[in-house]
Amino acid sequence: MDVNYNATSELSATERVLVGLCENINEKPLPKRLQRAFHNSFGRHFIRLVSSNLLEVRGLEHIQSVSQDRGVLLCSNHRSFFDMYMVTSVLRNKSLPWFQDIFFPVRSNFFYDDWRGLAVNLAISGGAMYPPIFRDRNKSGLNKVAVNRIVNLLERPGAVVGMHPEGTRGKSDNPYELLPAKPGVGQMALRSKATVLPIWVSGMSNDLAKQVASNFQSKSGNVERVRVSFGRPVDLSDLAEADSSLRSVQQEAADTIMASIRTLGDEEQARIYGQLS
Repeated sequence: MDVNYNATSELSATERVLVGLCENINEKPLPKRLQRAFHNSFGRHFIRLVSSNLLEVRGLEHIQSVSQDRGVLLCSNHRSFFDMYMVTSVLRNKSLPWFQDIFFPVRSNFFYDDWRGLAVNLAISGGAMYPPIFRDRNKSGLNKVAVNRIVNLLERPGAVVGMHPEGTRGKSDNPYELLPAKPGVGQMALRSKATVLPIWVSGMSNDLAKQVASNFQSKSGNVERVRVSFGRPVDLSDLAEADSSLRSVQQEAADTIMASIRTLGDEEQARIYGQLS
């Protein structure tokens, strides 16, 4: 790792402590193994509690053939706070050889400047919401550290990074409407040469209590299904020789990834409203 977060002067005292703690959890072998054990036990209970009676999964053939020689970048649409957690819970239940250590880059505000954010991070993910992404312009330089760390992680077999190319949750009334992709995800994909797996998630609520209740009301027939669709890995070979430092190239890669996600959403919409099998 080329730069240490705590070697910089931009962080507050609280941010230094929280970043340092999560850095140790995610970048040292023993804490990461303990985190993996937490996911293996808690994750299975979570998915059973919130979606076992509602879950529909498609595209499992695409996750079985993923290469094990590099990390995997999971890229999905973003409608719920729990989208990526649902995705990784599904994957962990499949005992995939390429799925070992998970990392969720997350906005720094709340999760890294508030002790309550640390509590949420530890309770939900065992501290895997890492590294932090800073939205404060005065700290934007630190995002280069985050990008470098994500790239380094993705160069390791068994490392899995979950990201939302849109950068924030879609809040439109139309669940199939996507926000534009941010170039950062394209930069990480090109630099790391990781396998990029596109995913579509729908039906998850932001209200966890409501989601749990829906799971046990599934026989009523008036409950939204939770759907997770995996697509074939995104082909970025046309950009392999391009300069990944150029924003235009990063954006093209991000748009290509988003197009694969959009295709999965279109296919789901056609199945539901067009009665496709």
